[in-house]
Amino acid sequence: MNTSVSVVITTFNKAQYLEQSVNSVLGQTFPDVECLIVDDGSTDHTKQVAEDLVSLHPQLRYFYKENGGVSDARNFGAQKATGEWLQFLDADDWIHQDKLRFQLSCLNGSGENLVLYSDYERVQVDKEEKVVKTVPYIIGYLTKEQLIERLLICPDFLADSPFPLLQQSMLFQRALLKQKSFDTSLQACEDREFVLELLLQGVEFVYTPMIGAYYRKHRLSMTDNELLMRESYIKYFELVQKNHQQLLPLCQRSIHYLIEQTFAEKNRGSFQRLGKLVEFPVYLWQGRIKVDYLVLLHIFYLLRSVIPNLLLYERYRGPRSRRLLSLLGEPQRHREHRGRT
Repeated sequence: MNTSVSVVITTFNKAQYLEQSVNSVLGQTFPDVECLIVDDGSTDHTKQVAEDLVSLHPQLRYFYKENGGVSDARNFGAQKATGEWLQFLDADDWIHQDKLRFQLSCLNGSGENLVLYSDYERVQVDKEEKVVKTVPYIIGYLTKEQLIERLLICPDFLADSPFPLLQQSMLFQRALLKQKSFDTSLQACEDREFVLELLLQGVEFVYTPMIGAYYRKHRLSMTDNELLMRESYIKYFELVQKNHQQLLPLCQRSIHYLIEQTFAEKNRGSFQRLGKLVEFPVYLWQGRIKVDYLVLLHIFYLLRSVIPNLLLYERYRGPRSRRLLSLLGEPQRHREHRGRT
């Protein structure tokens, strides 16, 4: 097979994981692989680990740059890469030793203007980095329309299927990075926005049936930062509205969920942004109230802002407040009982 692959490992303060990630690249059964380590301004001992690895393995290249976020680091790595194909990998994750060979073996014809994607496994570790749970995610073949629809549902637990296009599970033609780069305005969801744009440009996504990547879930994972993720979801949907207005209806399940969250947390800024994205009706407080108009949604938000959390949300109630609410409900239960007798 006359082709080559560049693997771009991006890292920020992930020195303890870097060697495992690099070794998963060096151990590939596919022969023509270069590996680039892009250090996005780490302040730990990443540089020392990377330089030690480079001294042992000539196919490795190490680049240090000022911190600019994961999107900027991936774009930087794509510019430095020389392979015909590109594999992106976060430093705390790793890939199957046969991933590159197997995925490329699934090509039919020239393989132009396409992306290869695979199944993957989530590996959950505890604070001592011991594996406590592994969950395989089998994606299967999905149409363009199915992929687009699933990319517009987030957080992922709102969907009844796993996230289909994990960055680590894919293999890109490097030429695609010349027509679309990662959006540096997004701190998260940059992978969703990137592949969504490729799909809409007509790039073909080919399923390759193997568990090709291993995604480590640990206490340092960015996806555990709820505020950062919520800001990124909203920014992502704002980009969808700006660039692909016709897709906004597919975002509504997520937008309605995020509105409910802003009510619970009294986050006025996020609520106002989501109010520009939402389509009606909206159901609040676990579907108990139906709202048909934007002005009514704003009125409910103003009312919500003066109502204590414990009156509306079970999770804010401690033992004392639960007892108080139970006592307040006693007269009503007695009246209902007398009415039945």
